[in-house]
Amino acid sequence: MCGIYGYSGYKRNATAAVMDGLRRLDYRGYDSWGVSVLKASKILTDKHVGIVDGIKSKLPDSSVAIGHTRWATNGAVTVGNAHPHYAMDRSFVLAHNGIVENFIELKKDLVKKGYRFSSETDSEVIVHLIEEMRKVSANLVSAVRKAFKKLAGRNTIVLLDNTGQIIGARNGSPLVVGLSKDTQEVYVSSDTLSFAPYVDDVVVLDNNEMVVCDKGKISLLEIKNGKSITAKREKNSVEDGLVGKEGYNHYMLKEIYEEPFVIKRVIDASQSSYAELAKVIKKARSVYCIGSGTAGAAAFQLAYYLRTISGIPAVGLIGAEAMDYIDLVDKKDLFIALSQSGETADVIEVLEKVKEKGAKLASFVNMPGSMITRLSDYKFMAQAGPEICVMSTKIFVSQLSWSYMVAKSVAGKYSDGQKVLSGVAKKVTRLLKDKSLTRQVKSLAKNLSRERDIFLLSKGQNLQIVKEGMVKLTEGAYIHAHAIPAGDLKHYAITLMEPGKPVLFVLSEDEAKTDVLSAIHEVKARGARIIAISQKPEREFDDFIKVPNGGEASAIVNIIPLQLLAYYLAVILGHNVDKPRNIAKSVTVK
Repeated sequence: MCGIYGYSGYKRNATAAVMDGLRRLDYRGYDSWGVSVLKASKILTDKHVGIVDGIKSKLPDSSVAIGHTRWATNGAVTVGNAHPHYAMDRSFVLAHNGIVENFIELKKDLVKKGYRFSSETDSEVIVHLIEEMRKVSANLVSAVRKAFKKLAGRNTIVLLDNTGQIIGARNGSPLVVGLSKDTQEVYVSSDTLSFAPYVDDVVVLDNNEMVVCDKGKISLLEIKNGKSITAKREKNSVEDGLVGKEGYNHYMLKEIYEEPFVIKRVIDASQSSYAELAKVIKKARSVYCIGSGTAGAAAFQLAYYLRTISGIPAVGLIGAEAMDYIDLVDKKDLFIALSQSGETADVIEVLEKVKEKGAKLASFVNMPGSMITRLSDYKFMAQAGPEICVMSTKIFVSQLSWSYMVAKSVAGKYSDGQKVLSGVAKKVTRLLKDKSLTRQVKSLAKNLSRERDIFLLSKGQNLQIVKEGMVKLTEGAYIHAHAIPAGDLKHYAITLMEPGKPVLFVLSEDEAKTDVLSAIHEVKARGARIIAISQKPEREFDDFIKVPNGGEASAIVNIIPLQLLAYYLAVILGHNVDKPRNIAKSVTVK
């Protein structure tokens, strides 16, 4: 969730390079930030609460610097809690991404030894622990390694010392190194996108690995034993490194309008890749589909498609709750993970346990070189381009499309899947060009902006669509949205149905429609306001948003009006559309 960035070299001014890098990490979400540079053997630091954009650092030019964007976990949002943090003798500064799960006991011991803490963060514990280790080993690299081994939890750090050396260490949260072929300059960051325009190759650190950057050169070590590792340079494959809104007011709207493109990317993927995964799925004893947040809804949709299209008894799992299944996992099982970033901490924790059990892993991820991709036996990339808005839209559509193609491939109907999805892409394109839809959704958003509660109901292929609609309305509008299976309405939520209460239904021309209409009748009888996303009007509808029929892939079409509704609600309410409060794009801590 936090962003780490560092630069060492002479081609660019390090101060400006790191400031630029922090802006490129902006999409991850943060509430404070800081930059540290080396000048005449002294480390100078500038820290702020708020966002980087529009602020010019007062720090001098330099050839080496590190920076950090913080999303508060331990400690309030203050300048003092912002990173980087100084050692007591100011010989180095450190920035940290993660949570030190044993920081309370470590801090008590360090306080007894005379260390003074100037922040409320768990991160400062790492700083003083390194200082303590330097009493045993004067070598800073060795001290960092020994201190890091004492940390519990998933943590990644970057450190700048007063000799100009940058040291990074990873266990959980991502850390990548960028290298250019023609110059001696090194980038260190939480993701490749942040330095993509400037590098030719990348080195992705695995868990329990360290990197030392000194005068344009790098060396890698194992944290456990200090042994050297050969750096595996990979060609920088991140597309569209330079990211802009391209005339749209917000990234979210731009990314919604890119959805036909991402569907076509899924269609164009090689048949052999789908065939390979289909073979593995059919051989598996059990198939588990896992994700978190929006990707969690997509994972459940994948499981639904596998059950209804392919006859595979697949199970959907939410990352944070999936550990309950670990004791049931067998080496003959298959886990399929969906993630935009590929760095979702609670999903990774489960996958690491699954690997220990000997089960196979497959994944569909948008960011190259991610931890989930590196854990996977079968790797599939969305290739959807950067998604900057914290609220995922185009990647969700990509995940749904890929899930549909996987299920059709398992059923031996790859060509039929291509045909259906090609039709869906055309329908989505027409829908997004429909100005009457935009006017209708804007009007509905204006009306709903006065509401504090909204219910969403559906069934079958659209159940996960209303659940994702709930996520989007909650994220963008800060409205209490509640998604309910249509058939479950009468078991509890019927008590909340009253005159004027907005209730949104999603219907398709399929076998679930009768049951959804039954729920509409029950709600209408209590005087609630019926909002329907459907292919055909019904007399019970108070508001009707017409969508084209996508057949058994209608769910992909039906999410579009919900995404637009969340967008226009956020705009009307004056919220930060691309960076909703309190949430981050890449959730790298539990």
